[in-house]
Formats: sequence, C-alpha cells, structure tokens
Amino acid sequence: MTALSVFIVDDHPVVRGGLRAVLEGDGIDVAGEAASGEDCIARIERLRPDVVLMDLHLGAGMNGAEATERLLALPHPPRVIVLTTYDSDSDILPAISAGATGYLLKDTEPADLLAAVRTGAAGETVLAPRVASRLVSRVRTPRESLTPREVEILARVADGGSNQAIGRAMHITEATVKSHLVQIFSKLGVENRTSAVAEARARGVIK
Repeated sequence: MTALSVFIVDDHPVVRGGLRAVLEGDGIDVAGEAASGEDCIARIERLRPDVVLMDLHLGAGMNGAEATERLLALPHPPRVIVLTTYDSDSDILPAISAGATGYLLKDTEPADLLAAVRTGAAGETVLAPRVASRLVSRVRTPRESLTPREVEILARVADGGSNQAIGRAMHITEATVKSHLVQIFSKLGVENRTSAVAEARARGVIK
C-alpha cells in the first residue's frame, strides 16, 4: 500500500522540522517542504502529494489562503489543511473560502494532527474545536451588514486612502471617517483597518 504523502509549507524551519518528525514517525511520507507560497506551487504540482499542511502567514509575498487557491486550481490538486496560530475570522474565512479541507491550530496534539491529516486526505473536513465554534457562532448570529457609505469608506481604505484623504474625497470630516471606521470594525468583528479590509473581501463586500 502506498504511503500517504504530505507537503509542508511554513516559513519557520523549526516548525517544518517538528512536523516532519511527527509525520514520519507515524509512517507518513513527507514529500517536501517550502517556506513560501510561491516556492510551493511548482514543487507541489510536480510532486503531487496527497495533503499540504499550509501555514497562513508566510512573510512577504503570497499568503497561505492565496497559495491554497492556486493549489486547488492545479490539474491534480492536493487536499490542503491550514495549520496556523491564528483563529480570527479574518484568517479563517479566506482560507475556507479558498477551498481548504481543514483548519487546525499549532497547539493541536500530535495524535490529533495525524488523525486530521488522514481524515483530510480522505476528503473530510477537519476543524480545530475553536475554529468550528467560531464558524457555528457566526452562522447562528450573523453580524450586521455595512451601509453603502461604510462600504465606500472601506473600499477607499483598501485602496490605501488615509482618513484625511477619504474625508476630502467624500466631503466629510476626518472625525466622521473615524466614526464610520469604528462602526465598521464593530460590525465586522475586527480591530484594525487591515483586518477590516481582509474580512470585507472574504465576505465579498469589496473586491
């Protein structure tokens, strides 16, 4: 019987080494490793592993959600299981939307990780309990939608506009822009501009 093969994408060598030891210790073949999203694409297309363990934050360049989307567009796509330290909606939703089979956190016990890899390889969804809880809570208590003006402000934020520049363009004061942003952050469940833009894009509110 052919051994299950896994490819590891993480920008920390110590993490990659630890994962390799856990996987190989259970008889799983580690087909390769990459420190960036860009580096993993061509190698995974050639190696065709069963599962990719994908970190989300990979330094400069392509992030894990973007790499996941690219991998799943390949002719022979692997299953992708996100393995990260981040469990905010702005991290979870883009990864799930990109097509990840699973979303695990790096405090997962080795035995649970191994079980998740095998389950994910079979095409079944695997979620860390905290992640599953967030998704269920989100479905049960959907957040308020943004107003057209809030969407416009957030779109200008996404284009790199400062509060002052946005105020000038929309003929409102900088204080009004700040007030709108406070409401936007509350509705999206985020704490800063970057997360607000990521969350809005994940929801399809802005492009």
